[in-house]
Amino acid sequence: MNALLTLIIIAAVVLFLAGIRIVRPTHRGMVERLGKYHRFAHAGFNWIIPVIDKMYQINITEQMVNAEPQEIITNDNLNAKVDAQIYFKIKCDEDNVKNSQYNVYNVSYQIVNLARTTLRNIIGTLTLKSANSERGRINSELLKTLLHETETWGIDVVRTELKEIDPPKDVQETMNKVVKAENEKISAIDYATATETVADGQKRAEIKKAEGIKQAKILQAEGEAEAIRLVNEAANKYFVGNAQLLRRLETVETALSKNTKIVVPANAELVNVIGDLAGTSGILPLKRDVVSGKQ
Repeated sequence: MNALLTLIIIAAVVLFLAGIRIVRPTHRGMVERLGKYHRFAHAGFNWIIPVIDKMYQINITEQMVNAEPQEIITNDNLNAKVDAQIYFKIKCDEDNVKNSQYNVYNVSYQIVNLARTTLRNIIGTLTLKSANSERGRINSELLKTLLHETETWGIDVVRTELKEIDPPKDVQETMNKVVKAENEKISAIDYATATETVADGQKRAEIKKAEGIKQAKILQAEGEAEAIRLVNEAANKYFVGNAQLLRRLETVETALSKNTKIVVPANAELVNVIGDLAGTSGILPLKRDVVSGKQ
C-alpha cells in the first residue's frame, strides 16, 4: 500500500509539473481541450491538463514582414522593382487573439501576399516618375487597403513603408542624365543672376559717384556765384555812382605795379580817394618838370 501510495504521489507530482505553462508578457495563451477552444491564458503562471489540454502562445508585439521584391509594370510600360515592409501586431484581447488563429491561416504569409497584390494594383496605375514622387500616397493607399482587408484577422496594421522603386538600369541612367542636365541648368541660371546682380550694383555705384561729382560742382558754382554776389554788393555799396573814378584807380594800381612814372593833377578827386585808402587826409600837390619828366 505504501508503495502504491508513493507511486500515486509521484504520478500526481509529475502530472502537475507537466501541466505548468508560463506565459511571457509579450504573449497571450489559447488553451484547447481535445481540439476545441477552452479558455484564454494571460501572462504569468498557467496550468493545463497534460495530453487533454494544449496551449498555443501568441506573440502580441509589433512585427515586421518583408513583402519581398517584385517586378511591377507601371502605367508607362516600364518594369519597376518594388519592395515594401509591413508592420503589424496582434491585438491582445481574447476575441482578437482567437480571430488571428481561427479566421486566417498564417497571418504573416497572408499579409505579405495581400501587400504584394495591393502594390501591383496601385503602382500599375501610375507612371514610373509619379510612383517615385508619390511614395507617401502609395504608402497611405496600401495601409488603407490592408486595414480594410484585415478587419476580421484580429490584427492592427501599424504602418507600411516602401523600401525601393527601382526602374530598369537603362532607364535609371537616362533619368540620371536628365537630373544632371537640370542641375546644370539651375546652376547656370544662378550664376547669370549673380553676375547680373554684381553688374547692377556696379552701375548703381557709378551713378552715385556721378551724382556726387555733379553735386560737388553745383555747390562749387553756387559758392563762386555767392562770392561774385558779395563782390557786387561791396562795389555797389562803396563805389556806386563812381564808376569813372574806380576805373582811374584801377589804372593807377596797374601803373604802380609796373613802376611807371605818372603825373596826377593835385586837385583831382583821385588824390583824395588814394589818400582815403592810404589812411591820410590828402596828398600834397605834385610838381611837374615838363623838360626832365621828374616829379
